[in-house]
Amino acid sequence: MPTERITFPGHDGNQLAARLDLPDGPVLATALFAHCFTCSKDIPAARRIAARLSAMGIAVLRFDFTGLGHSEGEFANTTFTSNVQDLIAAAQYLASRRMAPALLIGHSLGGAAVLRARAGIPSVKGVVTLGAPADPGHVSHHFDAALPTIETEGSAEVCLAGRPFRIGRDFVNDISEAALKPAIAELHAALLVLHAPRDNTVSIDNAAEIFLAAKHPKSFVTLDDADHLITRAADAEYAADVIAAWATRYVDLTPPAPPPGTPEGIVRVSEADPDGFRQDVQSGPDHHAVADEPLSYGGTNQGMSPYGFVSAGLGACTSMTIRMYARRKKWPLESVSVDVSHNKVHAQDADSAASGKIDRFTRRIHLKGPLTADQQARLLEIADKCPVHRTLEASSQVETILERAKEPA
Repeated sequence: MPTERITFPGHDGNQLAARLDLPDGPVLATALFAHCFTCSKDIPAARRIAARLSAMGIAVLRFDFTGLGHSEGEFANTTFTSNVQDLIAAAQYLASRRMAPALLIGHSLGGAAVLRARAGIPSVKGVVTLGAPADPGHVSHHFDAALPTIETEGSAEVCLAGRPFRIGRDFVNDISEAALKPAIAELHAALLVLHAPRDNTVSIDNAAEIFLAAKHPKSFVTLDDADHLITRAADAEYAADVIAAWATRYVDLTPPAPPPGTPEGIVRVSEADPDGFRQDVQSGPDHHAVADEPLSYGGTNQGMSPYGFVSAGLGACTSMTIRMYARRKKWPLESVSVDVSHNKVHAQDADSAASGKIDRFTRRIHLKGPLTADQQARLLEIADKCPVHRTLEASSQVETILERAKEPA
């Protein structure tokens, strides 16, 4: 997916570093992502979720808050309120590009920030939290030992996730006074709460508080045994899939209509896992699937193989063609199913004049209903008139077998 590296002015004029992950096709909606406390826009969970959403047509802007990552400014001078203001500034930047965000997604303290920021971003229709605290003051447990020093000296250097950060008194005071429940109650947007029951950093009780404080529409989905930072790729991708599916209820993800006379459409296949073989398959606005390879071939087995999709196309086309003919003839066909297998065979098995190997697709057709022998034979002939069969037959061999229904014992 294409990614733009950009900067925009934050709440105090400092330039904030950002990445805008864009779909390969039209932008159907835009999401704004807020990272976790002292993290950055490039944390694996943010990257993976942005990649998955952009594959589904949703552009994602993720940026470093003031004083973090590649953004300008001093972290010691920031507060929870300034983070909220940075989010509003990011939304204003997107609006200036006619990409006003319809979704806000926040991870950990970023989740608390998007709940507060929603009131200042009128374009938002849905808000998503991942492992968010119900009280921003929750983060102070990371530096409990330094609180006396911060109170007396105005700031203190603390070590968080192995890195030094200077925490100021204004930050501590701000998070202790930042009540979220009024903002949640007046969210005026759909809410999706994602949280892991085994989150040892922000307990699941926080998700319950957020959910109960919100008005409908609201949804809660568990992330099972994911950790707080959602470090496993499978957990981040699952979260992205849930977000994308949920968003379709509240955000218009319909692509622009194709020009008149355009053929059926384009199937776009986009790489979803550069280290493996998983692919996102998008056909039009409504149909998404995943292609992959088995574990034995280095894939993650999260979707059908390419040949599996070819076999599925042949089976579906065969079943539809048979049904269409039987319906027109008003024959008593109750149901039809097609089993398709694929393998390579020596070409001379099919044609004595050919050499090398060709593809062989074997169809086993199951017809249920009080059909006569002549009707069954005719439907078997009709199966060979399926358009996908004809396409494959030009360079492949398609073998068709009628499976007889077993007589009841």
